[in-house]
This record gives sequence, structure tokens and C-alpha cells, in this order.
Amino acid sequence: MNPIYLDYNATTPIDPAVAKAMMPFLQNIFGNPSSTHWYGVEARMAVMDARSQVASLLGCTADEIIFTSGGTEANNLALKGLAMARKNRGNHIITSTIEHPAILKVCEYLARQGFRISRIPVDRYGFVHPEDVAAAITDETILISIMLANNEVGTIQPLQAITDAAHARGVLVHTDASQAVGKIPVRIADLGVDMLTLAGHKIYASKGVGALFVAPGIQLEKQMHGADHELNRRAGTENVPGIVGLGKACEIIETTISQAVVHSRTLRDALQQGLLAAFPSAVVNGHPQKKLPNTLSISFPGCRANVILQNLPGVATSAGAACHATSVTISEVLTAMGLPPEIAMGTLRLSVGRFTTRQDVEKALPLLISAIHQSQEPA
Repeated sequence: MNPIYLDYNATTPIDPAVAKAMMPFLQNIFGNPSSTHWYGVEARMAVMDARSQVASLLGCTADEIIFTSGGTEANNLALKGLAMARKNRGNHIITSTIEHPAILKVCEYLARQGFRISRIPVDRYGFVHPEDVAAAITDETILISIMLANNEVGTIQPLQAITDAAHARGVLVHTDASQAVGKIPVRIADLGVDMLTLAGHKIYASKGVGALFVAPGIQLEKQMHGADHELNRRAGTENVPGIVGLGKACEIIETTISQAVVHSRTLRDALQQGLLAAFPSAVVNGHPQKKLPNTLSISFPGCRANVILQNLPGVATSAGAACHATSVTISEVLTAMGLPPEIAMGTLRLSVGRFTTRQDVEKALPLLISAIHQSQEPA
């Protein structure tokens, strides 16, 4: 039997309804959306429909959605595109210490191009305080990029307050919402952001497709050069099956998000309660209230996460630290939160999703408890 899957923050399976929607565009309707014959027109109409579905979920208009090859490309387009388009206005970009590498590595690249990067620290819950962001803004600041929800510990950031502070100084805000969309309601009007990233494979669509919301009037320098696809903002023949799947995935989320929140929180809490009952000294990471309902980052003192995983073939999950014979590599997120190394090295990230069942949790708990017991170092 396959292991019980508790790693939905890493990727999600394709929803059968999404796969069904994609299938015609993998078989009979295979046209290039730029073609003028029937095959092209059908493909183009499907892309237009998907654009409207994504926009509906986010509460924006269809012409504010740009399809990309995934969240990483969307982040690159947002940060590099804005930085290059506005470099005559300033060279300062603000982000946080707990962003995904798809943001931090882009910032490192921009630093090599002469931009100044400020990384705002977080508190012990992984929370970015708006006043710290506001204090970092200068006359040279052109962009702030703060993730909506952290992929490791699930902490949800105060984007509206950050956006208010930024807009008061004429600064634009981007958020990588890849880990938040589909897990909590995400609406542009509630966040006030100017750009937002989402990734298909995090919301039960396929890998290799994503989207970037861009508010009206924002100019971005192209990162993919060629023809005038995607409203002349991202060249390349559209991935029609992937885009159709992304649209269907967003349509499903829009009608089921309330139930999804309750479902995920119920199962996440059952995992947390079961593990804390067995290991009272365990430490739950992330903000106690402002956290994704599906995410449990939990540390087991006296254990090493990679050893736990080695003893856990029946459950698929992630570690917050990689422990080697001569060193321990702890995630940048846990380090930024100030978690002591001796605790951080025993961190697991368990994340549930749409297809997780109560039976999955009931089967996984004894397997997890046994693996953790086996991994405990002698006192």
C-alpha cells in the first residue's frame, strides 16, 4: 500500500474533476490559442474561461491575470519585472527572512544587479510585524514582497496592514500566496496588494502552471521575450491543458473553501492533539491563531527529523532539519524564528488536504508515535 500522504504543502494530487477538465485539451482540442481556425479558437476560448475562473476566485478582473509556468516564474516576473521597470524611481526592495527561495533567490540576484534588499525579521511565531516593515521604508523603496502564509509553519501575515503602510509611502506590495490559496479565503480586496502569486500544483491542478495577479497601471519588464502572449506580458505559447486545469481548480475552491477550512483544521488538530498527548514536551511552531488550518509544524526534543523519517516508511511528510554525521542543517524559517537548534533538529511538518480522511489520521498517528519513540536519543 502507498504511504499515508501528509505533505500537502509540498504538492497536491490533481483533483479528478481537474483532470477531467484537462483531458480534451490533451487529446482532441490541441490547437495553438494563437491560431485562427477551429482548433485555435477552442483553445483560446478555454484559456479565456480559465482566466475568468482564476479572477473570480481572487475577486479581480480577468485582464489582471497573467498565466505563467508556476509560482517561481510568477515571483520572478513580479520582482524582476517591477524592479527593472521602476529602477529609475529607486533601488530598494523589502522582504522578510522567512520567504520561499523563489523570493529570496530572486532578491539575491537583484542585489547583484545593484538593488538594496532589506529582510525584515520575524518574531518567534514567524510573524512579520507591520511596524517593522513601515520603519524599513525609505524614499528609495519601490517594492515590498511578503508571503501571505508561510509554507513551513503556516503563519499568516498581516498583509492588509503592511499594504496600508506601503501605499501611504507610494510603495507597491507583492505577496506570494502560493501556500495560502485553497487553504484559506484569498481576495485581493481583503489584502490590498498590487501583485499576487499562485501555483497550480498547490491547489490540486498540475505542476508547470501558475498565475500572477497584477493590478491595473503597473508596468513590468518582460522576463520571457518573444511574441505578445499573455496580454503582451509573458511570451510563450500557452500551456492550455495546464491553464484549463488551473481554472477548474480555482472554480472548485471558490465553492468549497468554507468546508475545506473546517475539514483541514479538524484533521490537523487531531494530529496535533494525538502527538502532544504522546509527547508532552513537543513544541508546536507558528502563530497559535493566525495559521493555515491544514499545517502542523511540530518539534520533538531529543530527536532528529531525518531519523524519524527513516523510521516512518508508512507516512509521507517533511522534515524541518537535515541532520548529517558532522552537521545539522536547520531550515532558514526555523532559524529566523529563533528556535534553538536542539529543538529545531527534531521538527516535522505535517500538512493535510482535500483527500485526507479521518482514517488516514487514525492510521498515521501510531506510526508517527512509534517512529518518534524509536528516534529518541538516550537521556
